[in-house]
Amino acid sequence: MPKIKTHKATAKRFRYSGRGKLMRTHGGGKGGKGYMRRRSKRSKTGAREMTEVKTKGSIRRVAKLAPYLKKSG
Repeated sequence: MPKIKTHKATAKRFRYSGRGKLMRTHGGGKGGKGYMRRRSKRSKTGAREMTEVKTKGSIRRVAKLAPYLKKSG
């Protein structure tokens, strides 16, 4: 059976937490310095943190695109 190719953009954007929840990054968190200067501190802090993916369809899609993403436990 051949290996399944991982969608690299998906693998970079998603992680599993210590408790096994799928976490996602926020868009626009690592933009250029000029753009970050105009954003509020609150929005920049929010962009740094990761959020849990809650919909079952999204979790299924990520599992298909990145089959070798490390799951804890």
